[in-house]
Amino acid sequence: MPATNPTPFPPPSGSRQNTNPPSGLRSWPSRRLVLALAAPVILGGLGIVAVANAGDTAPASDAESAAEPGVVAQVDDSEAGGLVAQVLATSRSLDGSGNNLDDPTLGSVGTIYPRTAEANYADNIGTLVDGPDERYLSNRIFNDSNQNVFSENDVTHWGFVWGQFLDHTFGLRDTSGSDDEELVMAYDPDDPLETFTNDLGAMMTTRSTAAAGTGVDSTREQVNTVSSFIDAWAVYGGSDERLDWLREGSLDGDPTNNDATLLNADGYLPTAADRPDSETPTAELMGRLFADPTAAVIAGDVRANENIGLTAAHTLFLREHNRIVDSLPDTLDEEEKFAIARRVLSAMQQYITYNEFLPAMGVSLDAYDGYDADVDPSISNEFATVGYRAHSQIHGELEAAIPRSEITDDEIDRLEAQGLEVSVDDDAVEIAVPLSVAFGNPGLLTEIGLGNMLAGLASEAAYANDEHIDNQLRSVLFQIPGPEVENPADCLDGEALPGCFSVVNDLGALDVIRGADHGMPTYNDLRESYGLDRISSFSELTGESTEEFPDDPIVDSANPIDDPDILDFVSLADADGNELTFGTDEATTSAVTATRRTTTAARLKAIFSDVDEVDAFTAMVSEPHVEGSEFGELQLAMWASQFEALRDGDRFFYGNDPLLDAINAEYGIDYRRSLAEIIADNTNIDRADLPESVFVLDANGESDSEDSSNENAGEQSEADLESDDNDDDDGERDNRARPDSENTDNTDRLPRRDGGRRDGGRRNRG
Repeated sequence: MPATNPTPFPPPSGSRQNTNPPSGLRSWPSRRLVLALAAPVILGGLGIVAVANAGDTAPASDAESAAEPGVVAQVDDSEAGGLVAQVLATSRSLDGSGNNLDDPTLGSVGTIYPRTAEANYADNIGTLVDGPDERYLSNRIFNDSNQNVFSENDVTHWGFVWGQFLDHTFGLRDTSGSDDEELVMAYDPDDPLETFTNDLGAMMTTRSTAAAGTGVDSTREQVNTVSSFIDAWAVYGGSDERLDWLREGSLDGDPTNNDATLLNADGYLPTAADRPDSETPTAELMGRLFADPTAAVIAGDVRANENIGLTAAHTLFLREHNRIVDSLPDTLDEEEKFAIARRVLSAMQQYITYNEFLPAMGVSLDAYDGYDADVDPSISNEFATVGYRAHSQIHGELEAAIPRSEITDDEIDRLEAQGLEVSVDDDAVEIAVPLSVAFGNPGLLTEIGLGNMLAGLASEAAYANDEHIDNQLRSVLFQIPGPEVENPADCLDGEALPGCFSVVNDLGALDVIRGADHGMPTYNDLRESYGLDRISSFSELTGESTEEFPDDPIVDSANPIDDPDILDFVSLADADGNELTFGTDEATTSAVTATRRTTTAARLKAIFSDVDEVDAFTAMVSEPHVEGSEFGELQLAMWASQFEALRDGDRFFYGNDPLLDAINAEYGIDYRRSLAEIIADNTNIDRADLPESVFVLDANGESDSEDSSNENAGEQSEADLESDDNDDDDGERDNRARPDSENTDNTDRLPRRDGGRRDGGRRNRG
């Protein structure tokens, strides 16, 4: 079925067409503060159950397939054309249409995000409900006070990078025509807990566009502009026109007569300048790209320039596609090679998701019983707007190491001049790239090197998925230091950060107001819609012993919620429960639990008064984690529900497609490969130098488990999770663990790793 996508991909909220860049490039106005991560990122834990249930069962035999109408195809060489003809005849559409034969539009481009619960608007139509000022809330709940707290399950940066790569595969809200619906978030320079300057006086974004026919006389709904499938959209895009540009060869709007390989620039994503005489596909411009729009890279999704970690993931799968194509015999024509490579690559993205990514986050699913045409795979509004946001796990900087022999002194100086922190020894040059430099700077990836960047993502622990958001995102999102900053390297993080910027853009605040924009139910109502019990108190919500402020002479007893001292950290501990000293390297690189002077429950109660009034996002990230997982009960339930639907409602899921095994038997190309194997096959990084799973930190490059999840998907690990109870009744303990609930199955866990972090966490913290 041909792809259909009659309109250009919309830019993120607040975007508008730039008059300077080539056609198709979209820019972000410098004075409008916007949220680019439509439903970003996420991350998870180690010590996890393998997703045995992920669908990695042996494909049905030909006879069995014939009796199962849901199975994609059966291989019968007696039919004309054989395997290749069937691959071509049963390929996915680009836009997701036709996946469900009974309802061909289900999960396709341009469909409304379905709701799990009733919408929550003040007028039952589209007016936002009232709540506390978003920055006020952020300063008291999301403020990390410059203290690192890491994943208790040693999830690496790949957790949030893969999460974002997936997000940009199955979700992007429509913002076309919404410029006249601005949302303003107050900024109070006199707030005692405010440390940043905002010359604009407020923060702004725009509403998601109302779906046609909604928001006037009926409940306002929102539209997903990409397909709701794990189908490598981020690699190939959703229209013939975009794919025609991305594939090497002619440019006539018909990709089927192009080369099988994807256009690249010496192994990196092509830029807008690589086809100067063509109409450039839509791409979002940001940061440095305003000065040179032709430097923007072009990929299947419009958001590939957002940060170099994401750009690296895009680049890796471009190379993997071309590697598969090059391994196919010349007896196949170009379209046949392309169809095989796309089918395998899409299955690889699914396989890694269900056998590495979800297990690393502690997400266990029900057993896979095959394709179910009655399951709606569409990304739900609640998942896109609330559940798939785990921004606190995003590290304030990305790190990589470059072999000393591969970089000159001049190149080192150039990296430092861009604001990178550089450490040089005889063997390697270690670099730390703050998000403000990684943002909108795709050319930096070529300077660092793809393999070095990808390996670096596997060498550092992500932050804990909790209520604390790094100030690179919570205060200076998508900004670069101004020209008055003499040394951008001073703006990596910590107490110096506020002096480097004069505008506030707060991702946590944006998460809250986006929930109101989309009519998200309150926390308790959302819990109820996912089959969870309602919470009756703030201390029950957070898993803490008290929701009252302490009798502490340091805290203003008359007005504690406005006293900056309520955010003081009073103790830190590593994964083994060892107490850490503030200001030491260990405190900035190894803290897994952190106790504050006041509990999150006390601060939430002072802000909301009634637990039934707390917004879903704020409460969700404040929940204690289910043991062995990076999530609280609500977020875990939302992930399990959505990823089961994405699996069970996808007719092309790898467990339902016998042609994948036929391709492997015929051409030796197997989709069942780990992300580490794909990195090693496409870069200068040796497989032995990568951990068994790049999603889980392992300093020695060896797995703690004898069996990798991708080799034994479908089998539960029988190892027990070893965990320490570090709850502190007198204050807030991050990474609070709640025992497994009856709504989740997280009983079998891999053992906790012993530290393993190299000195490379964020600097100048604590």
